[in-house]
Amino acid sequence: MTPRIDALQYANWSEKIFRQMRAGGVDAVHVTITYHENFRETVLNIERWNRWFERHPDLIFQGFTADDIDLARASDRTAIFFGSQNPSCIEDDIGLVEVLYRLGLRFMQLTYNNQSLLASGCYEAEDTGLTRMGREVVAEMNRVGLVIDMSHSGERSTLDAIAHSARSIAITHANPASWHSALRNKSEAVLRALAESGGMLGFSVYPHHLRGGGDCTLDEFCTMVARTADLMGVNHIGIGTDLCQDQPDSVVDWMRAGRWTKARDYGEGSADNPGFPPMPDWFHDNRDFGKIEEGLRAVGFSAADIAAVMGGNWARFFAQSFGALESAQQEAAQ
Repeated sequence: MTPRIDALQYANWSEKIFRQMRAGGVDAVHVTITYHENFRETVLNIERWNRWFERHPDLIFQGFTADDIDLARASDRTAIFFGSQNPSCIEDDIGLVEVLYRLGLRFMQLTYNNQSLLASGCYEAEDTGLTRMGREVVAEMNRVGLVIDMSHSGERSTLDAIAHSARSIAITHANPASWHSALRNKSEAVLRALAESGGMLGFSVYPHHLRGGGDCTLDEFCTMVARTADLMGVNHIGIGTDLCQDQPDSVVDWMRAGRWTKARDYGEGSADNPGFPPMPDWFHDNRDFGKIEEGLRAVGFSAADIAAVMGGNWARFFAQSFGALESAQQEAAQ
């Protein structure tokens, strides 16, 4: 059987959630371990995860390679793969890319909404593309096997990353802007370039990324997935729910504002709707992945294509992406 993989979650982790992962048959999850934290703070977050691995070895373990997906299935556990939604964790030191990779980081976004040292975020008025440091960090991420994630980046920066990277990149949690014009969603030009370069898109169920928000129906969501499959090809799409289960609203403030502003930033929300938006009634936690499979079946996906979207494509991408870039590939890219 093909695995179930979620390419992005940032939940308020607990034994309850880990048990829901098992109840939902979720074999691997890319979890955000850091947003605006610096390197030392990120290490502290890894220490916290180490405690969860110690307390719940029957439910979860840290994933390092794609082979750990098979281990998760064989042992009835969930493999947890670490990711960062911001390059703050490497500070201004390119050497920390390899250090964090060795600690288990497997995904890193080059921006989180704002301009970073590496690229422009999707909330900036002007997108200047990859910076000088950004190009160097992309090459270093390629070398060690750390996936470039452009989920919160601007259009030019995303296209730059696709063009400059020697390895396929990911947009782990976003939807097409043509379906819902959130700043975080992606244009058809980006999605075509992503597919042509062998990259992956993870569909988000976070309400601000959905047409109609929490009122979006399962049929509407799955119809959007089908149309995107027509655009990109079914082999380049998967699920990246952006599930923020059980988080207090103070966490969304941290995600949006970090330390870069003294004001309250509402991001995709508003003063009237400042906190986490209500989830659609068909997806509340990891036990609901089967509903997405049912929805895909209802809009005409074959069993093989459903398996690909629900995890097979991410498993292949993990296998291609994690691990050092072969020297021949490096030379070809230069």
